Amino acid sequence: MKQALQLRVSQHLALTPQLQQAIRLLQLSTLELNAEIEQALHDNPMLERIEAGDPGYSPGQSGDQAAPETLDNPENGRNDDADSPFEGLSDEGWGAELDTGSRPHDFNDEDMDSGRTQSASVTLTEHLTEQLGLTQLNSRDRTLVGFLIEALDGDGYLTQSLEELSDILPVEDIADETAAETHENLLADLKIALLHLQHFDPPGIGARDCRECLQLQLSGMPVSPTRELAQTLVMHHLDLLAARDFVRIRKSLGCEDIALKEAMALIGSLNPRPGAAFTPLATRYVVPDVSVIKLRHRWVCKLNGDAMPRLRINRLYANILQRQRSNTAANGGLNAQLQEAKWLIKNVQQRFDTILRVSQAIVDRQKAFFDHGEVAMRPLTLREIAEIVELHESTISRVTTQKYIASPRGIFELKYFFGSHVATDTGGAASSTAIRALIKQLVGAEDGRKPLSDARLAEVLGEQGIVVARRTVAKYRELLSIPPVNQRKTL
Repeated sequence: MKQALQLRVSQHLALTPQLQQAIRLLQLSTLELNAEIEQALHDNPMLERIEAGDPGYSPGQSGDQAAPETLDNPENGRNDDADSPFEGLSDEGWGAELDTGSRPHDFNDEDMDSGRTQSASVTLTEHLTEQLGLTQLNSRDRTLVGFLIEALDGDGYLTQSLEELSDILPVEDIADETAAETHENLLADLKIALLHLQHFDPPGIGARDCRECLQLQLSGMPVSPTRELAQTLVMHHLDLLAARDFVRIRKSLGCEDIALKEAMALIGSLNPRPGAAFTPLATRYVVPDVSVIKLRHRWVCKLNGDAMPRLRINRLYANILQRQRSNTAANGGLNAQLQEAKWLIKNVQQRFDTILRVSQAIVDRQKAFFDHGEVAMRPLTLREIAEIVELHESTISRVTTQKYIASPRGIFELKYFFGSHVATDTGGAASSTAIRALIKQLVGAEDGRKPLSDARLAEVLGEQGIVVARRTVAKYRELLSIPPVNQRKTL
C-alpha cells in the first residue's frame, strides 16, 4: 500500500462554548438555573446580582412587550449577534447590566404564601415516646415499649414479627438482676408491651397488618350494631369489601343494604395509615416562568419577574480591568472571566425570551382551553410550535420541560398542552387531554349502582363523534387514577 498525503476542504457545524452554555441553560428548570447562577456568582468576581435599592434596580419587564427574536436555533450551530439586544455588552460597555426582576418579597405582606415559613413538626417516635413517659410502667416495660416504638415503620405498622424482634433484643439490657430471662418469657413480655403500645394515640398504632389496624380503631368506638357489623366485615370479609362484591357479602351475612352501607361508611372513616400524619413531607414549590392573562379578548403571556435573575457586570472590577487593559498578560484571567460573565448574562436573557415566545405560541394555539377548560384542548405537537417560532423541535422540547405557566385555571407545565390526537367522525381530531376530561366527567356523573364500563365509555364517546377503542379508554382511565368498574360500584 502506497502512503500519501492529501489535502481536503470540508465544512461542518461546531457548537461554540457560548452556544453550548445557551443550550444547557435552556433545558434547566428555574430552581436549577438559580443554583447555576449562584455557583457562577461564587466563582466569577466579574458577575454580580442587582439588589433592591441599587442604582441599576428597576421593575421587571412589562408583559405587554413582545418578546424579541434573540435566540437562534442552537442546533444550527450559529448565533448572530447582529440582531441581539445585547450589543451594549461589548468590550467597551462593561457597565451594561441585565435587569429582569420585579419587586422583592415583603415578608410582612399578608398575601405571601404561608408555606414559606413552616414550624418544626413532631415525629411519630417523639409523639409515642412522650406518651410513654406519662405511663406508670416500670423501667423494664418502658424499655420494651420503647424498643417496639423504634421498630415501627412510617405508617405506624410493626412489620417485623415479635419472634424476630425477640431474637435481636439484647436480654442483658432488660433482664432483672435476680432472675434469668428466657426467650419464652421475653416473647410473652413483648406481647404485653405491644398491647400497651396499641393503646397509644393515634388509634391503630402498632398493628401488624391493615386488618388489625382497622380492628384496633373499631374496638375503641362505642358499642353499636353498626360497629359490630363493621368488625365482622373487617375480620372475615375485607377482601370482598375491597372488591365491592356486595352480593356475596349480603348472602354471607344476611344483612340489609342500609346496615351494610352504614358499616361501610364507618370503615371508610377509619385511617389505614395512622402514622402517616407524622411523616414529614418534602414540599416542592413550583415557580412559574410565565403567567397568562386576558387583555382585550386575547390571552397574553408575560414573564414572571420573580423567577428571573437580575445580573450585571461588576463595575469596580470592570473599571480596573479597563484602566489596565494594556497589560494583557497580567489580566488574561480577568478578561476570560469578563467574557464568561457577558455570555452568561446574554444567555440568561435569551433563555427567558425563548420561553416567552414559545409560551405565547402555545397559548395562541390553545386559547380554547383557557376559555372553556380541558374539554376544549386541541391536539398539538412540538413540530407545530417549532414551525411557528422557527426553532428546532429539540429546542421546543427543552423549553417546555420543567417550565411552568400560571393561568386562571391553575399552574401547568408547558408539556401539558401537547398531546396526541384521536380521529372524529367529522374527519377532525380530538386531543387526548380533552378525551380524558370527558371520561372524568362521564365517570363523575355516572350512577354508582350501575357504573359505566370501559366498553360503555367508548360507546358514549363514539356517540359524541370521538372514535376511541376500549383499551384506549382503559389507558386514559388509569392515567386519571379512576378505579375499574367493579371498584366504583356502590350500594
